[in-house]
Amino acid sequence: MLEDGATESPGVPLAVAGILLLVALGGAVDLAFDKPERWNSAHVLFELALMAASLSFAIYLWRGWWRASRSLHATRRSFESRHEALSAERDQWRASTQSALAGLGAAIDRQFATWKLTPTEREVALLLLKGYGHKQIAGTTQRSERTVRQHAVAVYQKSGLGGRAELAAFFLEDLLLPRSPDA
Repeated sequence: MLEDGATESPGVPLAVAGILLLVALGGAVDLAFDKPERWNSAHVLFELALMAASLSFAIYLWRGWWRASRSLHATRRSFESRHEALSAERDQWRASTQSALAGLGAAIDRQFATWKLTPTEREVALLLLKGYGHKQIAGTTQRSERTVRQHAVAVYQKSGLGGRAELAAFFLEDLLLPRSPDA
């Protein structure tokens, strides 16, 4: 089953392989009905060549489909494994930093209150901090892009900041990574 609900199907390669097998079988049946007296006549050799070519191409197509199918399954397993590992890593990081993130969230909200941002401006400002663009914020909040821009401008005016980069720097500028022992 594919992600979107569609089922996997071998598609055209196996259909063509099936048709080629039918051609080879039809040639064999035709030769049986013809009951040729000489097996080395041009007619018999031509039909045998067509049967051999049809059978060869059918096998070639089936093997190609089989290899592609195996490769697809291996790629899916690899992707799912990596996705699970990343999800586990994300969940572990969130759990280990939950109190720090809650504290940062509370501090950001206090600063928004100090700037006297409206609830809508707070929402837009937080999404800007998270790295969302105006268009993404508009889609997320069910507002027009123009309205989101107006709220962003209001946030910058009330905070005295010059734009998105300064807004992010205001909250993250003093955030430092711990020094490594060998530094």
